[in-house]
Amino acid sequence: MLVRDVMKIRVIKVSPDNSVKQAAEVMLANHISGIPVIDDEGQLVGLITEGDLLRRTELGHRAIATLVDESLSPEERANLYIKSNAWKVADVMSRNPVSVDEDTSLARVAYLMEEHGIKRLPVMRAGAVVGIVSRADLLEAIISAKPDGTAPGDEAIRRSVMIRLSENTGLEGQDVTVTVASGVVHLWGNVSTEECRKAARVAAESVRGVVGVVDHFPKHES
Repeated sequence: MLVRDVMKIRVIKVSPDNSVKQAAEVMLANHISGIPVIDDEGQLVGLITEGDLLRRTELGHRAIATLVDESLSPEERANLYIKSNAWKVADVMSRNPVSVDEDTSLARVAYLMEEHGIKRLPVMRAGAVVGIVSRADLLEAIISAKPDGTAPGDEAIRRSVMIRLSENTGLEGQDVTVTVASGVVHLWGNVSTEECRKAARVAAESVRGVVGVVDHFPKHES
């Protein structure tokens, strides 16, 4: 599944010349945690998020600043002061935001969100923002995903389980044998850790048509 399949095409945006208060009002009114900042030429110049506003003086940051900022360099303290006190979005927003295009896979989106600790990404087409993809969109994709098809019969299930076990499960090269009887998968052999044991069960449970999983691996000492 690609970004274009799940993204929101209604782009709520602010200008770099808008006030921080206006940006906060837009976030609250639309129940979103971040907004792309787009200039008069339609170019994406930044992103302003809830995280950018957590250390505002309106929240009493000035009272605790001396307690948390003593170890910062002068430049870092100056940047923090700007973020905490500036009234204009351009001074508070995060610049050079991570973005994706419409043909990006959802797996790549999830990786970028995890790597950068972000909740939403602008979606670009020919240099213009055409949508937003958020963590909520990924959750909706999980809910709507259809299970892979599996041919009927125990032998087809067994083959599918063997394929799943070889798909980056941590079980590659380990001694695992699979038998299936009336839709119940039996796992035999020896795996190296308790996590590998669980991975084998999860791989088997993910195959359509499986009605139960019994593992016969030796127990590992905790």
